[in-house]
Amino acid sequence: MNILVVYKKNFEAVHDAGLMEVKEVLSRICSNEDLVDFKPREHVRRADFIARDLVIVFGGDGTLTSLSHNIDSSTPVMGVNSHPRNEDPEGSFGFYMDSSILTFEDDVKTVMAGKAIVNELPRLQAIIDSTSGNRFTTDPAMNDLLIANTHQYAPSKYHMRRDEQQCLQQSSGLLFSTWFGQGAWLRNAMSPTDFKSLREHVNGDDVGNHYFVLARDIAPNQRKNEPWAWADWTASPTTITSDMHRGYVVPDGWDEVHFNRGATITVSAEAPPLLLLTFRTTLMEKLQKLESTE
Repeated sequence: MNILVVYKKNFEAVHDAGLMEVKEVLSRICSNEDLVDFKPREHVRRADFIARDLVIVFGGDGTLTSLSHNIDSSTPVMGVNSHPRNEDPEGSFGFYMDSSILTFEDDVKTVMAGKAIVNELPRLQAIIDSTSGNRFTTDPAMNDLLIANTHQYAPSKYHMRRDEQQCLQQSSGLLFSTWFGQGAWLRNAMSPTDFKSLREHVNGDDVGNHYFVLARDIAPNQRKNEPWAWADWTASPTTITSDMHRGYVVPDGWDEVHFNRGATITVSAEAPPLLLLTFRTTLMEKLQKLESTE
């Protein structure tokens, strides 16, 4: 196998000890024909992910989301929680990180035997068409994507279209979220009552091609008169034409892509999916279990 291990550098004793354990396990179970590369997150480049049979991300959810845009839809990814919260209250929850040091050796052997659970995670993308005729496609977002005025103290103004519906809107920015990314920001951006109401429109079979969209802090009359443009669960692309002097698209809170007034931005869940491996349950079952305990 051709394996890439990417880890975050934070100089915590528990993290460093875990990384040493990962190296020891892989050196023991991999043959001389296997290629295993270790790279810190800060030094890895997109080319490092090409032609890999497996990418192992050692860290937390933030480590994975910061790297995921480099990973194509044919490369399986294994998340290893470097500091699990169930072992230390100060640790990481790690929703996407289904492995830990305690289970790592068994989990890697499961991958090599072809018996890991493959979760195909939908990802968001935004296509930006500038007024000069240039087109840009943002990196895919596995959690959420924000479109807003670069000056956060100024309102985000835009014309919004979806299917046959359109409106002129002013908000503090549009937040788009995948089904699995709902806990990263979306649920904290809405009241529990509003979020519960939005979730009532969700069909479990739609999670692969639908996404959430929320216009943050819009006027009450717009929420009432244009509910589709305030908060929705949809499979249709959402297109906005900017009426902002300068705005940006931010996928998963990382790289910003800027645009000017008149640019058109189209968001959909049509980005290539991410293949994330789990070992004891699917991510859907994991999310449902979390919700049942709330």
